[in-house]
Amino acid sequence: MNNGVIYAILYILLAPLIGGLLEGIDRKISARMQRRVGPPLLQPFYDVIKLFNKETISVDSAQTFLLLTYFVLMVVTGVMFFSGSDILMCFFVLSTAATFLYFAGVITSSPYSSIGAQRELIQMMAYEPAVLLTCVGFYLAAGSFNVREIAGTDISYILFLPGFFIAFVFILTIKMRKSPFDTSTPHHMHQELVKGITTEMGSKNLALFQITEWYENVFLMGVICLFIVNSSWISLIVSVIVFLIVYFVEILIDNTNARMKWADMLTITWIVTFFSAGVNLVVLMVIR
Repeated sequence: MNNGVIYAILYILLAPLIGGLLEGIDRKISARMQRRVGPPLLQPFYDVIKLFNKETISVDSAQTFLLLTYFVLMVVTGVMFFSGSDILMCFFVLSTAATFLYFAGVITSSPYSSIGAQRELIQMMAYEPAVLLTCVGFYLAAGSFNVREIAGTDISYILFLPGFFIAFVFILTIKMRKSPFDTSTPHHMHQELVKGITTEMGSKNLALFQITEWYENVFLMGVICLFIVNSSWISLIVSVIVFLIVYFVEILIDNTNARMKWADMLTITWIVTFFSAGVNLVVLMVIR
């Protein structure tokens, strides 16, 4: 059994545990920032177990199928990435998964869920340019889209891709559903009663959505680590430290900013993508 298969299996087994712990840490740090004690570290797991034990509620039977497809595609995305496959294909599958989430929201008759689904599409429009440019940046710097080849070189590609790194960290605020860009649905349960795209997701469907988000967050943190990691074992430690710093910064942003209008989110994200990733792309094309 090669390393890629082992990493893929570890992702399938450990990603929901790591994702749930990260959310528990998120809630604890957020509470401290707000001078509260906060819930227990394992509260996200308690919430999901409670949802699975509730009576099955589904506004439309097709919603369960769409959410299950969203879950499967998200797992496939992470499996492809951690097994060392093509990073461009990973993001294509990720975008397909997000499309099924949109369908799961819009298929209900709820106006709140439908509006949340429309905002999910707008968020995709905001972050997709940065995602695609990140893939292009890795290709220009490493000469390959293959994750295994990118991670197996002697250098950390953040040296060539600082602008792409900034752009990707910026869009993480959208992907992780944190303020000021949580227009589709908020990350924290307590923020509002009407929760956008997840409004009509009850019991097991909401639990499945939450677990899928944990898988996605671990995948996104893996991409952050890819900027740092190389053939040296020391880079693994450094990449974990960087990912923890990035995660803390996202929590800090979430707790110090109010929600922004979708039009402002779109404009600001594209401006940051253009000036950080775009300029880095031009410089990279010149020097490489």
